[in-house]
Amino acid sequence: MQAEACFEAYLKQSANFELLAANLQIHGEKNTLGELDYIVRNLKTDEVIHIELACKFYLYDVEAGFSEEEKWIGPNRKDSLFEKLEKLKLKQFPLLYKKETIQKLETLGIKMPSSQQLCLKAFLFLPKKMKPDFFPKNIKKCIVGHYIKFVDFAEDTIASYALPSKKEWLLPESEITEWYSFSEIKQIIEAQLKMKKSPLIYKKTPLKLERFFIVWW
Repeated sequence: MQAEACFEAYLKQSANFELLAANLQIHGEKNTLGELDYIVRNLKTDEVIHIELACKFYLYDVEAGFSEEEKWIGPNRKDSLFEKLEKLKLKQFPLLYKKETIQKLETLGIKMPSSQQLCLKAFLFLPKKMKPDFFPKNIKKCIVGHYIKFVDFAEDTIASYALPSKKEWLLPESEITEWYSFSEIKQIIEAQLKMKKSPLIYKKTPLKLERFFIVWW
């Protein structure tokens, strides 16, 4: 929801696009069929476009599947890039062509989009010792940190640690206010791991800031 609000604000002030609809719910006779994230008009080409937005934090696990899309998984292994793309292909994009959607757009006076696009904002994390050399440029740009197991979480006496809540994951580091010593954060992490939650950790020293997950799996 945070990413959607930011993207909507961007579209509203954009010199290139006109926002025609946002979070457009499509209703059937008995239930809601789904939602279209954004309908926009390209002010330069006059093309109407349906855009779906996704903001994801993925970890690269080489053993999670055969395709590259299957290897990018959520921190708690509950989702993957493959599953997201399949849902987009089989459910979210086809929703545009449902009769209920066509009627809704006609009621709002919005021209039927001529194309569909996915805007995927990704924060990617590699195993700590893996180098990003073989990844394509668009993937490299999204790599922001690494992940480790708890046994590899070593003490650093000059560092401060933070465990942002999920609502704080998109905030800049300067907005994080609660910082802990190694002994304090270690106890908090242990409690998270017992509940099979992989926490996102910030480690700050006078010289640098690191961002990494500690995984329970």
